[in-house]
Amino acid sequence: GAWGLGRGDFAVRPGEEDFVWLSVQRVYRRWKSSPPVIVVSGLPRSGTSMAMKMLEAGGLALTVDHLRQADHDNPKGYFELERVKDLEQERDKSWLRNSRGKSVKVISQLLQELPPENFYQVIFMNRHLDEVLASQNKMLERRGEPLAEEDAPLREMFDRHLFIIKRWLARQPNFAVLDLNYSEVVVQPQPAAEAMRNFLDRDLNIQRMVEVVDPNLYRNRA
Repeated sequence: GAWGLGRGDFAVRPGEEDFVWLSVQRVYRRWKSSPPVIVVSGLPRSGTSMAMKMLEAGGLALTVDHLRQADHDNPKGYFELERVKDLEQERDKSWLRNSRGKSVKVISQLLQELPPENFYQVIFMNRHLDEVLASQNKMLERRGEPLAEEDAPLREMFDRHLFIIKRWLARQPNFAVLDLNYSEVVVQPQPAAEAMRNFLDRDLNIQRMVEVVDPNLYRNRA
């Protein structure tokens, strides 16, 4: 189906197909009756903070705590919620209901930890892996943290992770995904802002979204 779900995805006994399908449709209607949780995701250093800043400028409410302050690597802020980092360990994730109708940043490695009780609209930021690795290495170097001896194993790990998580997302009935490319957003922010507005079906301020994109922060190019 349009949401990656079909009758053939269920292992049921003969004669029960219609019952199961009707149950799925009821669950789907319940998801759709509540405002979605808007998730900005992607690998670290892939432009997720920029996307959050654009949504904020457009008039969308964010779920953030501002514990991580702006610095040289993200001079306009990180727009994070510290509690998101504990999604893998937390058993009670009902607090995410408070983010319905708002945007929250969740790195792609934690998307599978989101509870199934919500409907999610995911803005997935993609970036050339060489740029991601270069940006991460510069951040680690500035912080005096050790760098990986070679980029190749990390690049392979990221590439496989992206393949797995995107295949998983495509099969989730309560996830809708908009893919954006970081370099394209920086160079042409207006089409990206319009794509966000249309995908979310929100009355976002396109001009303000465009104005907060700073091409000077595109410092690691492949």
